[in-house]
Amino acid sequence: MPVYDYDLFVIGGGSGGVRAARVAAGLGKRVAIAEEYRFGGTCVIRGCVPKKLLVYASQFSEHFEDAAGYGWTVGETEFDWPTLIANKDREIARLENIYRSGVEKAGGATFRSRAELVDRHTIRLVAENRTVSAETILIATGGRPNPHPALPGHELTITSNDAFHLPELPKAIAIAGGGYIAVEFANIFHGLGVETTLIYRGAEILSRFDMDLRRGLHEAMERKGIKIICHDVFAGIEKCGDGRLLARTTKGRELVADQVMLALGRTPNTENLGLEAAGVATGLVGDVLVDDLSRTNVDNIYALGDVTNRLQLTPVAIHEAMCFVETVFKDNPTRPDLDDVPTAVFSQPEIGTVGLSEEAAARKLGDLDIYRAAFRPMRNILPGREERMIMKLVVEAGSQRVVGAHVLGPDAGEMAQLLGVAIKGRLTKEVFDRTMAVHPTAAEELVTMYQPSYRIRGGERVA
Repeated sequence: MPVYDYDLFVIGGGSGGVRAARVAAGLGKRVAIAEEYRFGGTCVIRGCVPKKLLVYASQFSEHFEDAAGYGWTVGETEFDWPTLIANKDREIARLENIYRSGVEKAGGATFRSRAELVDRHTIRLVAENRTVSAETILIATGGRPNPHPALPGHELTITSNDAFHLPELPKAIAIAGGGYIAVEFANIFHGLGVETTLIYRGAEILSRFDMDLRRGLHEAMERKGIKIICHDVFAGIEKCGDGRLLARTTKGRELVADQVMLALGRTPNTENLGLEAAGVATGLVGDVLVDDLSRTNVDNIYALGDVTNRLQLTPVAIHEAMCFVETVFKDNPTRPDLDDVPTAVFSQPEIGTVGLSEEAAARKLGDLDIYRAAFRPMRNILPGREERMIMKLVVEAGSQRVVGAHVLGPDAGEMAQLLGVAIKGRLTKEVFDRTMAVHPTAAEELVTMYQPSYRIRGGERVA
C-alpha cells in the first residue's frame, strides 16, 4: 500500500480550503495546505469582508444628512480615503493570521507557496522547489475578476481587486457590469462622494434577482445621483492628455473618468495548475468539473468553491468543505445542498433574498399568489428621505408554501438570513400569518400581508 506524506493536501487557502484543512486536521489526519498569495482567499482579503467595511464607510454620508431630522446638528465633515484603507488593511491582516493559525493549531501544515499538480498524488511546491505526496488532494483555488482582454485599453482599467488598494479616491469613476459586485461598488464610490456611472449591457441590473427589487434598486440609485446606462457596453478605453480616462461605448457615448472599473464576471483559477498532468477534466471557462460529492473525474482529487463555478458564495464554499470532510474522512457521503441559498447585495438600499424570484417561480410552478408591500420605513420619515422599502413573498398557490422571499431596504441582508430558515423549512403562508409581529419594525410586514397583491396562473398574471 503506498505511503504518502499527507492524508490530505489542499491547494488554495480561501474560506473553503482552510475550513476543509482545519476540520480534517482536527480529526487527526495529516493535512497540509498551500496558498500562494494570502490566507483567507477572495472573501477575507479582497472580497466580502473589505467590501463590507467600505460599505459601512460609504453609508455615513447619508447618516449625517438624516441626523438633522432627529435633532442632531452635524458640523463640517471630511472623509480621508488613506485612513479608511489603512484601517481596513490592519483588520484584514488580523483575519489572515486567524485563518492561517487556525489550521496550524489544529495540527495542519501551511505553506506560503504556489502548488501545482505533478500527477494524481504528487504536488510541487514552487517556492520550495520540491514535491510532496498526498492520498487525497483538494483543489480550492477560487476565482479572479475577468480582465476582459478583448476590450481595447483594458490594461488601463481596474477590477474589484484593485479598488481596495487605490492610492487615492477618484473624483469620477465609470463601472462596467450589472451584477452585485458592480452595483455594490457603484454605491460605495457614490457614498464616498465620487461621481459614479454604471454601464450594463442588459435591460436591467442584477439579472436573476426578482424584478421588483431590480427596478426598485435602480430607481433608488438614480435618485441618489448614480447614473445608470443600460443596453450599452464599453467599446474602448484610452488615456487623455490630462491623465484621465476616456471610455467610448458601442452606442457612441463618451465617458470621462479618473478610473474605469470592470466588473464583468469571474474566472476560475486553474491556469498552469497541472490539471492536465493529473488528468483532471475542466469545463468551458476552465472550471474544475465535479460530481455531486465534489469529486473530479480522478477519484482521489476533489474540488470546491468558486473554482468549480457552481455557486460563487463564501458560505457555499464552507458548506461544500464540510460535506467534503464528511464524505472523505467520516465515511458519510454528503452532497452539498445548494437549493434556497439566501444571499444579500450590500447596495444602498440593501437587498436580501432567498428562494425563487417571481419570474423563476412562474416558469417552474405556474400558479402563484404574490404578496407585496412597498412603504417608507420608519427611519426615513423624520429625515424626509423618500426612499421606499419593498417586501415580497412568492407563494405556490396549491400548497401555499412560501417559495421565495425578497426584501429591498435597510438591514435586508439580516432579514434574508432568518427568512432562509423559513424557506428551507418549507413553511406555508399560514405559518407566516400565525406568527406574531414584532412592532414597530419593518420586518413585521412579512407576517402581516394577509391578502395576495395579485395572482399568477399558468405563468401569467391574472389579477
